[in-house]
Amino acid sequence: MSTLATTAGSDLDTKQPALKAAALLGVLGVVYGDIGTSPLYALKASLDHFGGGDVLLTGDILGILSLIFWSLILIVTVKYVTLVMRADNRGEGGILALMVLAQHCCATPRARRLMGIIGIAGACLFFGDGVITPAVSVLSAVEGLEIAAPELKTIVLPVATIVIIGLFAVQSRGTGSVGRVFGPIMAVWFLTIALLGVLQIVHNPSVLAAVSPTYAVALCARHGWLAFVALGSVVLAVTGAEALYADMGHFGPRPIRIAWTWFVLPCLVLNYFGQGALVLADRANLDNPFYLMAPKWALLPLVMLATAATVIASQALISGAYSVARQCMQLGFLPRMSVNHTSATESGQIYVPQINSALMVGVLVLVFAFRTSDNLAAAYGIAVTGTFISTCVLAGVVFRRQFGWSKPRTIAVFGGFFVIDTVFFAANALKIPDGGYVPLVLGVALIMLMTSWKRGRDLLLDRWKHDSLPLTSFLARLPHSRTIRVPGTAIFMTGNSDYVPAALLHNLKHNKVLHERVLFVTVVNTEVPEVGGDDRAQVVELAPGIHRVMLRYGFMESPDLPRDIALLKDKGVQIEPMQASYFLGRETLVRAIAPKMPIWRMWLFLILARNATPATEFFRIPSDRVVELGVRVAI
Repeated sequence: MSTLATTAGSDLDTKQPALKAAALLGVLGVVYGDIGTSPLYALKASLDHFGGGDVLLTGDILGILSLIFWSLILIVTVKYVTLVMRADNRGEGGILALMVLAQHCCATPRARRLMGIIGIAGACLFFGDGVITPAVSVLSAVEGLEIAAPELKTIVLPVATIVIIGLFAVQSRGTGSVGRVFGPIMAVWFLTIALLGVLQIVHNPSVLAAVSPTYAVALCARHGWLAFVALGSVVLAVTGAEALYADMGHFGPRPIRIAWTWFVLPCLVLNYFGQGALVLADRANLDNPFYLMAPKWALLPLVMLATAATVIASQALISGAYSVARQCMQLGFLPRMSVNHTSATESGQIYVPQINSALMVGVLVLVFAFRTSDNLAAAYGIAVTGTFISTCVLAGVVFRRQFGWSKPRTIAVFGGFFVIDTVFFAANALKIPDGGYVPLVLGVALIMLMTSWKRGRDLLLDRWKHDSLPLTSFLARLPHSRTIRVPGTAIFMTGNSDYVPAALLHNLKHNKVLHERVLFVTVVNTEVPEVGGDDRAQVVELAPGIHRVMLRYGFMESPDLPRDIALLKDKGVQIEPMQASYFLGRETLVRAIAPKMPIWRMWLFLILARNATPATEFFRIPSDRVVELGVRVAI
């Protein structure tokens, strides 16, 4: 498995290809679904903290609107779209890509470990948000049926279950295909909410005064603690901001930036201010300012459109979870899983079946446990604000060390964002007893899983290095040894071509023979969609009958060892593919006399190891030609 590259800022190249409308539609359908449906509930939830319409002051309405507006500007536009998205990792975004960049900027192992802890914590909270967001979105969407027909309340859960299963079932078609279907719907959604907002602003243009941050400051000064509590609802307007960065690998930064700056942001602001104008005109509209903006004849179509949009909102987190999961595998925090590439032009457009199934199960469990979107609302916000903080710290390190920012500039910019993110997180922490514990529990569980796998693999690697033999030493001793060469071809898989595979050493130890033809095969992943026939294999003869083979595969290709090893005849390797034997090592893990892992970590590690995709399946090796040599490894 290739590791993540460490080149930041690739999106700043001056020469850029023409941007296609299909890319912008795909971005709308995949990236902006979550943040795009926040107007359904964010303003109402924020204003509800200040009492009913009888006591709600004009300054309160303008103050909340000002907080929402400047949250969109500072957190989404400045922090993520303008700054954080510059720190890409060979086109990949997300907190783990940022973590790798930050670790390469650190001079000491202690600092690198700290960056790793921050990155993994943020990634696990992002996964927690990836489970909660579809549950809340789908429930709130299907509950819209109750507005049209209250007697349909009993079918909300069954319909939500069907919708969730259907949503995850279409993921295998790929992010691009999903985006092409969802994109036009979201385009209509954004245009509709913008139009509804404009119609209300025209009747009460004084609401535009909320653009001034003085109203937000006045609200905080007037209400103090109550304003702080309300920030837990204001942050609902920016949920989905982290998905912009996590989904960068699916589409690239340019379409995400253009769609946000010139379309999504204006539509959101117009709708929020339109809702504010409606409430200013009549406090009774606070009951449901979003739907009350529409004329009665348009209510049912708007409910149907909102239902589709909120279901689509789940897509941003689902796609981001695929990207983060692949990065976890590349960094050694998750076991090997099947990764299906669904685009011939974008390496980031992937589908991970195991992650898809796990997310679906998690979403269904939350839906049946909480049963309504109101019950789940308290769980919303903790995960995303926690990830905000992690991203802020890591980005500060990258911009200070890699982009050469001065210390005062870094502290002024990212220190300011850190204060904002911490205040939002603290406000959401008040929700922990009412459901905010859900993402925290999920995050802690994932941290234990990932760190246990990482620790177990590191211990195995240390043991392998201790017991391994350099290939040059082995080849130097071979002519003088009494090793018997037997007819046939033996193929040994190795991730490090400079050392003798463990399977070969165990074969020599137990069988005391070496085949006439020996191939040391290493698979290398490349950054191109497909590798041409001449470039597929590189063969080097190390000794008589012993060859090193490097097989290269593009990101759209699945390894097929028997097929490509058969082509080595054209490169001078005398081989009969149907008679070749594949030797693989299989470790049996046992606890050492002085164990280096607690028993609970060992248990988690073994569970993950048993569920990892087998090498025979991943490399398409026929099971009847595989020889597995087991060894007990004490850790």
